[in-house]
Amino acid sequence: MKLLLPALLALASLALLAACAGGRDANRLTVAATAVPHAEILRQVKPLLAKEGVDLEIKVFADYVQPNLQVADKAIDVNYFQTKPYLDVFNREHKTDLAIVTGVHIEPFGAYSRKHKRIDELPDGASVTLPNDPSNNSRALLLLAKHGLIALKNPNDELATLKDITANPKHLRFRELESAMLPRTLDEVDLALINTNYALAAGLNPTRDALLIEDRDSPYVNYLVARPDNKDDPRVQKLARALTSPEVKAFIEQKYQGAVLPAF
Repeated sequence: MKLLLPALLALASLALLAACAGGRDANRLTVAATAVPHAEILRQVKPLLAKEGVDLEIKVFADYVQPNLQVADKAIDVNYFQTKPYLDVFNREHKTDLAIVTGVHIEPFGAYSRKHKRIDELPDGASVTLPNDPSNNSRALLLLAKHGLIALKNPNDELATLKDITANPKHLRFRELESAMLPRTLDEVDLALINTNYALAAGLNPTRDALLIEDRDSPYVNYLVARPDNKDDPRVQKLARALTSPEVKAFIEQKYQGAVLPAF
């Protein structure tokens, strides 16, 4: 009995530790995000969720592909970084069924230059870099078309490509690159069309530095995204409510001064 008692106590301790760890895991919610502004916004809601018993773990990514793949593979619970057109293309191309939970903010897409101060200074044959993923590529083309730099077959086509250009009066020369690479091209090209999250991370101020920028009524909302099997999980729904709370709206408006806009 003397030999058995220590062994029983040790087993009881291990069981207690396992139960505690299991409780923490049950309360943990992992979310994939790009650094700016998504992870910054998530850090604001972390203490709000802690009060509701949810331990939010933020995983920062530098690209747009892994956050979706890891959610689809159940390595991460949810993500927050993308627009609906991007998600639609991703689901179609990767045969996934990731689902929108709620819209959080809008990042007006912009065109930037370090060589020119106004868009009408662009020379004939100007070099232009733009995103290479389908949804952001077309978003860039739509912005250029809206300001008369090019013409498209359908100026409202959310999946327009370079092949859909019907007029290019300035003979712009296009190069498509990964979105994260675009700020690095500013010293090399005449114009770079850059997603706002990467523009902010590069120290650009969209409302001040962009030569062209989408209107405040841009339809490209950034969404919290989950899988069909966890979309209605109470932890996910608590995150959705926190991301659309008055506290987050005030933070977005004060922090980004129009470069990022609440979508709620």
